[in-house]
Amino acid sequence: MTGTDAVAVSAQGEQSRSLRPRDAATLIVVRDQREILVGVRSAGHVFMPHLYVFPGGRVDAGDARVPSPVQLRAPELNKLTKTLSPARARALAMTAVRETYEETGLILGRPTKQPPSTSSPHWQPFFETGHVAALDRLRYVARAITPPNPLRRYDARFFLADAKHCSGQLRGNGELEDLRWVTLKQAARLELSPVTELVLELLGNKLLQGRSSSRVPLYWSRFGRERIDYE
Repeated sequence: MTGTDAVAVSAQGEQSRSLRPRDAATLIVVRDQREILVGVRSAGHVFMPHLYVFPGGRVDAGDARVPSPVQLRAPELNKLTKTLSPARARALAMTAVRETYEETGLILGRPTKQPPSTSSPHWQPFFETGHVAALDRLRYVARAITPPNPLRRYDARFFLADAKHCSGQLRGNGELEDLRWVTLKQAARLELSPVTELVLELLGNKLLQGRSSSRVPLYWSRFGRERIDYE
């Protein structure tokens, strides 16, 4: 039985009493192999307000429909499709790029003379910058399923990208405040969300070196007990 199968089987009892996890994606942006980008969730958030996180959010319908001429690299797609369809894998990668632009102003994209047209209100601002999503710059590094609770649950995939591939000016849209570049040591002193803290512990210095492996750590919980598996 794979780790994902184990999650599906063992979590049935918990899921019957709690919300079903929704797909989400997060982007860890690394600068100069020294710092990572974090921001604090505003007080208006129901889920984890006032905690520092990486930019990211849940998958939007447009993430699966808008054009993406630049595709994921084969190693990253192979890792994602161990548990997802290729279409869903692509949608999650697009989510990571879009949410990062919305929350931080950073564009992980490739310039294009003719941006795609779309009816998605979430993607129009990104395409208006004259870019398409640079999915080939993403590395898939971790997955976390937040524990059962009565408010929000997410099945989040964590991607990694080097800041040198980003353009744009750092600015928030109100969802993330106090955007800042921090070292891993400085991050450990912030009030991090539990999942953010866990991912930092799991990946450690590999984040700063821009490395990802063929085995992706998966955090989940069963009846209040935390587990780490590998996909």
